[in-house]
Amino acid sequence: MPDAVRRCPEDGFFEGDTCPICDREGAHVLDGARRQQLSKFVSGALRHFPEDAGIELDEAGWTAFDSLRSTVERKYDWADGEALAGVIATDPKGRFERTGVGDESSTVAAGGRVRAAYGHSVDVTMDATDDPVPATLYHGTAPRNVASIRETGLKPMGRQMVHLSESVAAAREVGRRHATEPVVFVVDATAMQADDHRIVKRGSETYTTDRVPPAYLSLLEE
Repeated sequence: MPDAVRRCPEDGFFEGDTCPICDREGAHVLDGARRQQLSKFVSGALRHFPEDAGIELDEAGWTAFDSLRSTVERKYDWADGEALAGVIATDPKGRFERTGVGDESSTVAAGGRVRAAYGHSVDVTMDATDDPVPATLYHGTAPRNVASIRETGLKPMGRQMVHLSESVAAAREVGRRHATEPVVFVVDATAMQADDHRIVKRGSETYTTDRVPPAYLSLLEE
């Protein structure tokens, strides 16, 4: 279960019991269970079902924060702008991006735009970032997928892009969504980029690419 979200009057939102900057307790915003529930809904709305959620995305995946706030307030009687802002600001994987709110320690419960940083199944076009790409990346999956991946490589399937992880641990965490004992593929990111395959960092430890051909993949040796 995720940690609760609290808000420090000086340093803004944080997760856990005390502000990591000033060690204040801060004001309670959301408990861990509601944080998880709201995060899942917002992720789905921004990535997969904006129309069903009652929001509109532009071509780059952005929507007005106030529009999304109205949506979550209609769905959950305990949710408000502060809860939404707290979930966005403290997401541990950087799933969300928000612009146009100014100083994060000031009032951030309204205004600006928000989007999912990655994971879309709806059609959006996101610009590349300048973040460096590690020489090696990883992809976690179920053992039943090994043979097909070795033959045809990694493909987006139901999403727009293939998702790669920065660490083995993160890849295993992703793989556990599909199997209790996932396997991890090693991706030669340096060779991919040398052959003009674009890899872009999204969020805190996720990288995306259009596909990974088999030549750049090897199974991690335990």
